[in-house]
Amino acid sequence: MKSILLIGINNFGTMIAKQLHDLGHQVLAVDRDEARINAVLPLVTEAQIGDSTNEAFLRSLGINNFDVCIVTIGSDFQSSLETTSLLKELGGKLVVSRADREVQAKFLLKNGADEVIIPEKQIAEWAAIRYASNHILDYISLDEDHAIYEVSVPTDWVGKSIGQIDIRKRYGINIMAIKQNGKMDLTVTPEMILKEDVTMLVLGNHKSMRKCFKI
Repeated sequence: MKSILLIGINNFGTMIAKQLHDLGHQVLAVDRDEARINAVLPLVTEAQIGDSTNEAFLRSLGINNFDVCIVTIGSDFQSSLETTSLLKELGGKLVVSRADREVQAKFLLKNGADEVIIPEKQIAEWAAIRYASNHILDYISLDEDHAIYEVSVPTDWVGKSIGQIDIRKRYGINIMAIKQNGKMDLTVTPEMILKEDVTMLVLGNHKSMRKCFKI
């Protein structure tokens, strides 16, 4: 369980609060708007109405006591930038800030953000990969070149063993797990026969994935 400071209770901030709540983390939510704070109360440990660009207010929260500080302010980039900078100055261990564009991300990283989230870009990338292929069901980017994909078994692979298709040797792709009926099987062996009703979690670089699964 981690202690998390969440600043900016817009739609994106509320969704993050919901996920953190479901994962059992302690969350202090901060926003200028009383109605937003009242709405998020069932999802957080504590909430405060306040101006995150006010150094005295932020200092009163004890920034260095939080494991993560997340800034999701979206409509006012100047406030997001000031908040990010102050959080780092006040001892923020890990400051994660939202940006709407690449240029905003660059400013945030230069002014205190340890990491930057660009939600629209990340969702667009996921959607393009997910829906542009008949095989890709899910996708998690690891870096610029590699990702984990959940893929269905191509028709011509059904009934063959993992050793027979040998995609590790042919494409440099590793089958990490087999998923069936929502359950994950991590005991992948060369003798395992691939079935039509399973999906595979595979790790590889984008170029190899495109070639192997004809994305």
